[in-house]
Amino acid sequence: MGLKLWMFLVPVFHGFCYSEKAPYYSFVKEATSAPEVSFFDYIIVGGGTAGCPLAATLSATANVLVLERGGSPYVNPGKPDKGNFFPNILDRSPGSYSQPFTSEDGVYNARARVLGGGSVINAGFYSHAEPDFFKRAGLNEALVNHSYQWVEKKVAFKPPMLQWQSALRDGLLEAGVLPNNGFTYDHIYGTKVGGTIFDGDDYRHTAADLLEYANPLRIKVYLHATVQKIIFATKVFSRPRAQGMIFEDALGVRHRAFLTEACKSEVILSAGALGSPQLLMLSGVGPAQHLEALGIKVVMDQPMVGRGMVHNPLNVLLIPSPLPVELSLVSVVGITRSDSYIEGCSGISFTPAWIQRVGKELASVLNQTEERSVSLFQEGTANLGSLLNARIRGGIIFEKVKDPISTGHLELRTTNPHDNPKVAFNYFQAPEDLRKCVQGMKTVIDAINSKPFLKFRYEILSAEALLDLIVRLPLNLRPRHITSAFSLEQFCMDTVITIWHYHGGCVLGKVVNHDYKVRGVDALRIIDGSTFTSSPGTNPQATVMMLGRYMGLRILQERYFRKKN
Repeated sequence: MGLKLWMFLVPVFHGFCYSEKAPYYSFVKEATSAPEVSFFDYIIVGGGTAGCPLAATLSATANVLVLERGGSPYVNPGKPDKGNFFPNILDRSPGSYSQPFTSEDGVYNARARVLGGGSVINAGFYSHAEPDFFKRAGLNEALVNHSYQWVEKKVAFKPPMLQWQSALRDGLLEAGVLPNNGFTYDHIYGTKVGGTIFDGDDYRHTAADLLEYANPLRIKVYLHATVQKIIFATKVFSRPRAQGMIFEDALGVRHRAFLTEACKSEVILSAGALGSPQLLMLSGVGPAQHLEALGIKVVMDQPMVGRGMVHNPLNVLLIPSPLPVELSLVSVVGITRSDSYIEGCSGISFTPAWIQRVGKELASVLNQTEERSVSLFQEGTANLGSLLNARIRGGIIFEKVKDPISTGHLELRTTNPHDNPKVAFNYFQAPEDLRKCVQGMKTVIDAINSKPFLKFRYEILSAEALLDLIVRLPLNLRPRHITSAFSLEQFCMDTVITIWHYHGGCVLGKVVNHDYKVRGVDALRIIDGSTFTSSPGTNPQATVMMLGRYMGLRILQERYFRKKN
């Protein structure tokens, strides 16, 4: 489609804002209030980072249902804010915003379960994908730019640059991550300040805020709605066709939502890299042998569902500071030419258990008392008996491997949709991934040894001591080796942790086509990170939100011209 036609369609399909503002959405309700049977033009599974902008866009001219398995981020207004980042992501209570899982590689991880998805629990960094990402996906550049801008009007801000983040930026420049690109959303080699979804008051703005664009008369969002399976119509010599959903509310009552008779009505999965392939398999679309072993009726044998699971390895250094530091999440990124990304955060809150554990291991590294060691990094007076989260005086700098070659797979553990699927990412199976990590960690060490960063370092804590501290901490379930603190190769393999940027499982070109339609099935699309062949940019959330808007416009365009013809 030409640029002029796209620019004509954008204002036609919902270029203005409706009146309802977050958190006062009249259309967001508990699934317990849903009727036993309902009908919609589009049924979206997952009110997350892609699902919210997608639903808001489609509601301009169509009736839309969003089924979100979690609750609302607005119930406890301060909970998603900057100071609660780590406590939130580590929260294991039933009403938490994240559901923990551990990969078969022995790495702790989490998946979002809240309206707004990962944008409610992440570190908030906002940055565009590299141009090659759009070319590989066959996306229209003009519509991509419009879609980013549409998102940014609601949720993107320029972060403040205070002492610690400024020192990290200058340290990366001294370490050779050049040039200095200043503030930009663009993905450019060198060191830059990116955007954030935290405003000047440290209040988080999430993908759920994009529902302010929705037409409140054409959208329903049900919370605590766990989809059991997709309903398919199957006929001999015909392709399976998605007809609707069976979902369960918080009381265990089941409801059915069906598509209307309109020719372009569709079910759209936006349940993420774990949820979308899991739901396909639970519904009978996946590797036939695996489904039959679990007693699932096979609707279509699709062996590529669950394949191509990728997670960018992350390794970190925790750096106690002799000086006070600001509370900051990711603001600066070093985009290196050795295919790694360097980011950091400072002044974050740890749980009491983590404060004690870090103090204990730091005491061993320095041959000091535990109380003395805690005083090196905890703000205020060390109190090992405190029950409150405490801010650390220091920061965490981490290295993310870009475009890992190593891939894994996902399969069902059970037929219960509440259970996590089984997933392996096979970290560092490819030697090239390990090379990238080692080079990235060398850059991290050069940055913390730089002149601009020295004021935030204790002389008694050498780079080797900081590596040793990380090796001693229970960051994962992987075995430790005696050489972990001395060999960066072993350090990378032994201490790898999550950055929550896993993707794949319904890969573009394998499970879905370039219109994100599931191959071999009618009226079913997948629009989320499960379709990605690589993680877009340094941090994916901006592009996932953009894709929701982008594909919403594309789908409305198809609907518009089908009606016109």
